[in-house]
Amino acid sequence: MSEHSHTTEEHGHDDHAGLSKGKIWKVFGILLLITVIEFIIALVLIPKGIMTQHFGNYVYIVLTLLKAFYIVAYFMHLKYEKLGLQLALTVSFIFIIYFIVLMLTEGGFLNLHMMHH
Repeated sequence: MSEHSHTTEEHGHDDHAGLSKGKIWKVFGILLLITVIEFIIALVLIPKGIMTQHFGNYVYIVLTLLKAFYIVAYFMHLKYEKLGLQLALTVSFIFIIYFIVLMLTEGGFLNLHMMHH
């Protein structure tokens, strides 16, 4: 028999069992702000030439990862999960990021070589 007991303090369940409305609105505000920044980049900075499309793509990836972090940290409570699940999700997430970068790179290549002929 295992002597391992689960206390609420050990897992911090009292911290996240019920997200307060204030916390939910704070996370919503942060996610909304990041999304607004993405829209400003897409609709103002890139079209006016203030930011290049290439640099903008990397900024999008960083902002999207930031949003994903907030969603995972606050709503999925990943930090309380077992190491195996954390590793599986982290490796999957790294592959997703890698494929996003590949698609952006290939998309840029196709746009450059197909559109100008």
